[in-house]
Amino acid sequence: MPMRQRIAATTISAVLAGGAIGLAPAAQARDIAPASCYGSANSYHKPAGTNWLPAGDLFSTSGACTDINIKPNTNRYVKVCFETDGRLECQEKYRLARAGQWKVIATNVRDGALFAFEFRSDAKSTGSWAA
Repeated sequence: MPMRQRIAATTISAVLAGGAIGLAPAAQARDIAPASCYGSANSYHKPAGTNWLPAGDLFSTSGACTDINIKPNTNRYVKVCFETDGRLECQEKYRLARAGQWKVIATNVRDGALFAFEFRSDAKSTGSWAA
């Protein structure tokens, strides 16, 4: 390999390595918050015949997450309903939560907020949620 090509190859390798090292701390910082939120996740089982989780009850948000997240085992359309003055007020639109993937359903939620999930389908559903 001619000298000029070796210098160019070495320079490009150094730039790429330096760029990857420079990005590592930012990537690690992004992963810390979701890991702690999802680390406090709860499993769920919604039986067939109801659109609500939990049926006839409410969940409460914690200090572990600032959002309400769900990870169903099958694709599901879901929205969140919040308890306000003794009644449930629901989000306008359902959001598609894909099987095996975390989906943020509500953002910037205060600690101790009471809520329930409303599924578009009354089919059985299992998975996890974190809030």
